[in-house]
Amino acid sequence: MTPADLSRTARRLYAAGPAVGRTVQSLRPYICPFDRLLPLIPPGVSVLDVGCGSGLLTVLAADRIDVGRVVGFDSSPSAIGLAHVAAAALAVAGRPVPEYIPLDVTADWPAGLFDVVAVVDVLHHIPPAAQRSVVEQAAAKVAPGGRLVYKDIGARPRWRAAMNRLHDLVMARQWVRYAEADTVREWVEACGLVAGPVERINTLWYGHDLLVAERPAG
Repeated sequence: MTPADLSRTARRLYAAGPAVGRTVQSLRPYICPFDRLLPLIPPGVSVLDVGCGSGLLTVLAADRIDVGRVVGFDSSPSAIGLAHVAAAALAVAGRPVPEYIPLDVTADWPAGLFDVVAVVDVLHHIPPAAQRSVVEQAAAKVAPGGRLVYKDIGARPRWRAAMNRLHDLVMARQWVRYAEADTVREWVEACGLVAGPVERINTLWYGHDLLVAERPAG
C-alpha cells in the first residue's frame, strides 16, 4: 500500500465528482500519510470519522478493508457531498458503504460507541479553547477494546510547521491553530485511554503527529 496506490484508488472512487474535488482527493495521499493510518483500522470494525472532510480515510478503508459500520461527519456540506459521490462508487463496487452526515463538532455526535474513532487533520481547525473538548468527546466514543487514532499537522520543526500553515492558508483559507501533540496525549490519557508515544511522520515538506490510544477492554 503506497501513496501512489491510494491516489489511484481515490481517483477511481471520486471520478464522478467535480474536477477540482476529485483532483484534490487524488493528491492527498501524497501529503497525508494514509498508508500509515489505514493499517490501524482492523477488518470488521465500526469506525467514526470525526471531521471527515470528503471522507477519504474511510472511503479508502471501505474499499480496501472489510470494515463494518462506518460513520463520518463534517461541517462542510460540499465536502459531505463529495463523500457521497465516493460512497455511491463503493456501493456500485459492492464494497461497504459509509454513512456521511453534515454536522458540526459542536452539535450532538452520532450515537453509540465505535471500535475506531479517527480524528485526522481536524484539531488545527478548532479554536484552541474548544480543542480539549473535541478530544474528550472523541475519546468518549471509543468502545472498550477500541482505539482512538489522532493525526494532525505538527508544530515542529518550525520550517515544516510553516509549510503546513501555508498549505492551509491556500487550500482552506484558514490560520492553523496548532495543538501540541504531547498535550493531546495528556488529554487522551485523562479520559482513561492508554496512549502510545507520539510518532512524527514527514511527507514531502509537511510534518505530521500521529498518536494511537486504546481503551482497555474491561
